Amino acid sequence: MVASVRLGKFLASAGVASRRAAEELIRAGRVTIAGVAVTDPARDVSEGDPVAVDGATVSVPVGRVVYAVNKPVGVVSTARDPQGRPTIVSLAPAGVRLYPIGRLDIDTTGLILLTNDGDLAHRLTHPRFEVPKAYRAVVSRPPVRERALRALREGVELDDGRTSPARVRRVAADALEITIREGRKRQVRRMCEAVGHPVRRLERVGFGPLELGSLREGACRELTPEEVSALRAAAGG
Repeated sequence: MVASVRLGKFLASAGVASRRAAEELIRAGRVTIAGVAVTDPARDVSEGDPVAVDGATVSVPVGRVVYAVNKPVGVVSTARDPQGRPTIVSLAPAGVRLYPIGRLDIDTTGLILLTNDGDLAHRLTHPRFEVPKAYRAVVSRPPVRERALRALREGVELDDGRTSPARVRRVAADALEITIREGRKRQVRRMCEAVGHPVRRLERVGFGPLELGSLREGACRELTPEEVSALRAAAGG
């Protein structure tokens, strides 16, 4: 770090958490500079300032990495879990401090990204950048008829407001591919429920320009520089 930078951004760059989560840590009083608690995420820190989270010293890692993981059912999309359930981070190589870019429900499978690059994580999850995410949903009460498909494409009314238009393709009588640019909690499940077809199985198969492809369940792989560049481009970086 050759110049001063805001504390929230510094923690994100250090791989502590996404920028939003890092700001929450700061406001909770868990971050110190030279042993003094700081609660303002906009506070500047400079090279040599001793920053710590919960007493552990924080430094910016030399290399930025992004991993793709095929999340199984029963794995939580967090770095740690107070209930002792398996976490998505446990599927990544040891020795690198990573955290997930966004989340998948515990009963949803498929593509999730892990990184130590806070700026990239922020861009990929912030609603302003509208990075698309694609899902394969197996639903109840087939067949899914045109009326339901049209409603999903145009937007459906949920308890937290109307959804934005989605790209929807019927791939079988009981299976849909749905691409959304929002990130509401359990959004795809709630959308399908709203049009009369509750989800039985849900898998994320795409994130921006990336596809799950043949990555086996529970496996992870590091993205190539070209794939990371494509992700940055999709997030306006």
